[in-house]
Amino acid sequence: MLEKNAQLLVYKWLKSLRFPNGHASNMSRLVNLEDCRLFGMKSHDCYMFMQTLIPLAFRDLLPKGIWDALTKISHFFKDICSSKLNVEYIERLQMNIVETLCKLGMIFPPSFFDSRSISLYINCSRQKLEDRSNIDGCTYLNG
Repeated sequence: MLEKNAQLLVYKWLKSLRFPNGHASNMSRLVNLEDCRLFGMKSHDCYMFMQTLIPLAFRDLLPKGIWDALTKISHFFKDICSSKLNVEYIERLQMNIVETLCKLGMIFPPSFFDSRSISLYINCSRQKLEDRSNIDGCTYLNG
C-alpha cells in the first residue's frame, strides 16, 4: 500500500492527464483528491488504466520488483486485447502470465486473488488461441 503522500501524487498526476478526444474520458473528472479515490470509471477507463497508466503512475513510487509485476500484468491485458496476435506469441503470453501471477502472489495477500480471477487470466489466452477468428479484442474480460 502506498503512503498517503504517494497516493496523493498519483491522484494529482491522474487529475492533470489529458488525452486526445475520443481516446479516453477526461480522467480529471474521475479523481477525488480529498478522499484519494477514483469514481465513476467506465469499462474503457478501467482498460486504459490497467493497460496504459499503471506502469506510468507507479514507476517511481514502488519498489522495482512490485512495479515489474504490475507492469507485466498490465502488458498482458494490453497484448491479450489486441486484435492481431500470432499463435506463438499467445503461447508465450500464456506461460508468462503464470509466472507473473506467482510474482503477484508473493507481493499481495492471498485474499487479493480468488480462483476465478487466476483462471480468468490463464483461460483468457487459451480462449484467444482457440478462437483465432475473434477480433473483438477484450471480449473475454467483459464479464
